[in-house]
Amino acid sequence: MLLAVDIGNTNIVMGCIDGTEILFRERISTDRIATDLEYASLMLSAISMNSLSAKDITGAIISSVVPSVTGTVRKAIEKISGVSAMTVGPGVKTGLSIMIDNPASLGSDLVVGAVAGINEYAVPQIIIDMGTATTFSVIDSKKNFLGGIIMTGMAVSSDALTSRTSQLPRIAFETPKKVIGTNTVDSMKSGLMFGTASTIEGLIKRIEAELGEKCTVIATGGLASTVCHLCEREIVLDDDLLLKGLRIIYSKNKH
Repeated sequence: MLLAVDIGNTNIVMGCIDGTEILFRERISTDRIATDLEYASLMLSAISMNSLSAKDITGAIISSVVPSVTGTVRKAIEKISGVSAMTVGPGVKTGLSIMIDNPASLGSDLVVGAVAGINEYAVPQIIIDMGTATTFSVIDSKKNFLGGIIMTGMAVSSDALTSRTSQLPRIAFETPKKVIGTNTVDSMKSGLMFGTASTIEGLIKRIEAELGEKCTVIATGGLASTVCHLCEREIVLDDDLLLKGLRIIYSKNKH
């Protein structure tokens, strides 16, 4: 059984995979000061709550955009399973052709998502990952990673709005009944939800115009399910995309 872990700025996604079957997917908060014991306890809880045992873990792989947490999580994995985790980074085979100015600068989460994308879906494609930041990865018809877009994530936008204004409250990520809000909360919800959906659709159109062809669009990340259904454009929602990518990369590199 493979333990796959993606460390993001806000959440850590973890899951166990048997062959090609993802047995579970759970999210825990990214805590930059947590110890390896604390992470080990959370991982054991997630594994046992899904009726599995850490004793069955035979391999592990990590992707991370939070370097200060990577080592701690690696120690936690070793503590619960005795397995030394592979880490996505330089020297790890991905099978992805990266065409950006400095390929080594591409975040491991974007690499992992793109690896899953080209193996699971038709190209050309746009992968939208909605986490702390909302990122767009663009892959051409030859499966080359061309580049992308990074914009502020929904939660960060909401936090910035409420923290820098005196009278605007915190709101839930819920779709209002109408675009035109008749009270402060619904007006904020409209701006956040419909505004994000419209931005996504607009950027997809601009990317396709630049490529000169229509793309398969895939969305993943903690906030994708809250807003992508508001888009008129067909978007495939795949919450397991990064776990799939981690499995593929692990299989390419295990000896």
